[in-house]
Amino acid sequence: MSWKRDILKTAARDKVVKALQPVLCDMLDLSMQLKQAHWCVKGMGFLTLHEQLDDIVATTRNASDEIAERIVVLGVAPQGHCQTVAADTRLDQYADKFVDVEKTYTLVADRLDKTITGIRSAIEVVGAPDPITEDLLIGVSADLEKHLWMVQAHEGEAR
Repeated sequence: MSWKRDILKTAARDKVVKALQPVLCDMLDLSMQLKQAHWCVKGMGFLTLHEQLDDIVATTRNASDEIAERIVVLGVAPQGHCQTVAADTRLDQYADKFVDVEKTYTLVADRLDKTITGIRSAIEVVGAPDPITEDLLIGVSADLEKHLWMVQAHEGEAR
């Protein structure tokens, strides 16, 4: 579908949406993986991480909604079905068991890092044809980078 008054020319729109859709899949998967981590973390420091994960989930869900709505604004239906997310996510599957606090911090940091890398790649693609989308992704990346900093602070020594 295209709107009566398109914001971007078709080629630019297609380029931007092609960059946004994988980011949407990663963000939706990240929010689900973070809830899995939230439910299955155990050990000393459980409560701190449990609550921290809820904050990160809220950020990822809000950002997912903004990204999906940006795709709609551009006149394309976002693809956020479970099947699409499972097939297209660039994130590794999260553990399907209980995980101790220390390992959870590492798993979460790895997934935040991978998601941020995907967003930064998309920023490079969308900047010229659509600075509005670029601005949206810069804000999302900044929020996730702040969460990554806080998660990494719990990991201990630098790698």
